[in-house]
Amino acid sequence: MKATTAQDFERINSGQELPALTKHVTVEQIRQYAEASGDRNPIHLDEAFARSAGLPGVIAHGMLTMAFANQMVTDWLGDRSRLKRLQGRFAGMVLPGDDVTCSGSVASKDEQTRRVVINLVVTNQRGEKVLNKGVAEAEFSTQRSDIHAA
Repeated sequence: MKATTAQDFERINSGQELPALTKHVTVEQIRQYAEASGDRNPIHLDEAFARSAGLPGVIAHGMLTMAFANQMVTDWLGDRSRLKRLQGRFAGMVLPGDDVTCSGSVASKDEQTRRVVINLVVTNQRGEKVLNKGVAEAEFSTQRSDIHAA
């Protein structure tokens, strides 16, 4: 999902749900992420090695899961804000073939600083949390040009 319009700070409310984003994880996607990130740990790329390490097979990078959460947030925010913070706790393995769903809701909105805090969670198709205690914080400009000047 791509943002078709940027969020207006004034229209955001605490408790507001963000549109969920679901991603189907593939071996090819994991390989591409390994190449792009430089993280070629064999637990992500070598099935036999991953099994010898006690895993069910290769697993996706935790930061790939975080990237999905980031995409959900930034798609929703649009271009009138800056993402200032993104954090979360990896809570489970993501395997090739999993469908992970990112969801979030506005936890707070500060009128003075023009910041919003968004709580995030990512679950797999079995409803298991694979990323929890996620938090994103965005700062909105008073003028559109302020965002691109930094």
